Amino acid sequence: MGMNEFIEPFERMIETIATPALVRAVEHGMDAASLWDVVAASGFLDALVPEDRGGAGLSPAQVHPLWLALGRHAVPLPIGETMIARYLLAMAGADLPDGPIFLAEARTGAECVISGGLLARHALVEADGALHLVETASMAPAPTGVNGSLAARVSWSGPTRAAIGAAPAGGLRSLGAILNAARIAGAAARLTGMATAYANERIQFGKPIGRQQALQQTLAVMAEDMVAARIASQLGCAGGLPPSPAAAATAKSVASAAAARITATAHAVFGAIGISEEHDLQLFTRRLHEWRLADGAETFWNRRLGALRLAVEMGSVDFVRAWQDAGQDSSL
Repeated sequence: MGMNEFIEPFERMIETIATPALVRAVEHGMDAASLWDVVAASGFLDALVPEDRGGAGLSPAQVHPLWLALGRHAVPLPIGETMIARYLLAMAGADLPDGPIFLAEARTGAECVISGGLLARHALVEADGALHLVETASMAPAPTGVNGSLAARVSWSGPTRAAIGAAPAGGLRSLGAILNAARIAGAAARLTGMATAYANERIQFGKPIGRQQALQQTLAVMAEDMVAARIASQLGCAGGLPPSPAAAATAKSVASAAAARITATAHAVFGAIGISEEHDLQLFTRRLHEWRLADGAETFWNRRLGALRLAVEMGSVDFVRAWQDAGQDSSL
């Protein structure tokens, strides 16, 4: 089966379960179980699981277009997180639970915010270098208070049973980084298209605002950021699992930085209508801000990337070449 034959059914499914009306309904408390059943029945949740363990055995590079689609449609369900969790559980030889799963890097007694945490039934928690599968209820999920957000504040009180295995190299945070970078890139493409179309439709002083040179320049920069986020997310997914530290850091730092600028430009083009509840723009810009912060914003990943660069005695260009030549070498 060619990749297009794999991607197109996924895109059609996402278009069905993540219409703007359904996204709003889920944000306002609608039970998403029926939507999740559609995803579960499709088999896409096991896209990363090896074939000998019942999955499709795809690589992150092959799954990347699916993760782009999650961002492009503002999907509220933790589909990408569950794909990753089911892969890790399968590799550990653990049973695969039904329902959505979120990923969390936790310290005992510490609180953290998890994107999509209010919808997940289970959590795959990394603590002290080990992975633990727990029911979400045991982490006392609570809303963050952000309007429409499905993120949850959770706390980890420590393991109640044996760990299922060791955490992957780079931890769950690196896996979350490449997922969120891809979702940012997908949403960025959607916003760039929306802003460009609106600029060509909105008439002011007798002509479309898109004919103004200053706005054309702004949209051009927006498009550059959108392409940069897409390329960075492709680099993050280019290897196997887990991603190399440099790949994860590059993907998330570039995508997160672009997210802030893209959302600002989108709202500048649309003006006041873009922040209204009735307009679809805010469905995407709110998620871009949330995904920007999830698993660390650009400053966090810039520091990690800088530490990797300073740890080796070579020039920056040689460092980039060595990283690309090394592929999934865990030291880079």
